[in-house]
Amino acid sequence: QVQLVESGGGLVQAGGSLTLSCAASGRTFSSYAMGWFRQAPGKERDFVATVGWSALNTYYADSVKGRFAISRDNAKKTVYLQMNRLNAEDTAVYYCAAVLGGRWPSTSLDQYAYWGQGTQVTVSS
Repeated sequence: QVQLVESGGGLVQAGGSLTLSCAASGRTFSSYAMGWFRQAPGKERDFVATVGWSALNTYYADSVKGRFAISRDNAKKTVYLQMNRLNAEDTAVYYCAAVLGGRWPSTSLDQYAYWGQGTQVTVSS
């Protein structure tokens, strides 16, 4: 069992940066690949980025590639999403999620077993 709590969301101007954190509980955090998803108002929840259990492997949606960076610290049981050059299209609720096993990269919602409650990111233009 893994419980996830996101933090770090807020209001930022276009072109700015923000770092999200996702703190996990549970002894087996390092066994899980972790992902970030986002959901804009009236839209489906979309994949953003994922990091493998060892932190060596990462994978990004094309829309954020080169601007966002996902990382994890297994000792702190925390996964991060560094977001740079933000624009209005990045406005959404951001969720972290955990997946155990399965194919890599895990980009589908139904692959993830555990979800956080989400944190709002609003980019003003």
